[in-house]
Amino acid sequence: MNKYNNPQLKTLARNLRRNMTEEERHLWFDFLRLLPVTFQRQKVIGPYIVDFYCAKAKMVVEIDGAQHFEEKGKKKDRERDAFLAGLGLRVFRYSNVELNRHFDAVCRDIERHLP
Repeated sequence: MNKYNNPQLKTLARNLRRNMTEEERHLWFDFLRLLPVTFQRQKVIGPYIVDFYCAKAKMVVEIDGAQHFEEKGKKKDRERDAFLAGLGLRVFRYSNVELNRHFDAVCRDIERHLP
């Protein structure tokens, strides 16, 4: 049995999809879902739930709130990013502030890394 097959994570991911943050909704509805490549929202990967995942690009997009800039959040993000990199995934992080103030630039940056 896969040690990461956690039904609680799947339930949590489903709830997170239903209750996305304002910034996640903005990125999803106004950009990611309109792209010619498929992104998944709140995807379970191993012991983690990532905000957005594109299998074709081996890409994870994370939208970070304030807790990600505290030392505890930074440490967790480093561990998570290392795990995802070990699977051959590239992680792109954007802050809520960055997304709100520079939405077009964030979108262009994501697009630059797509196949």
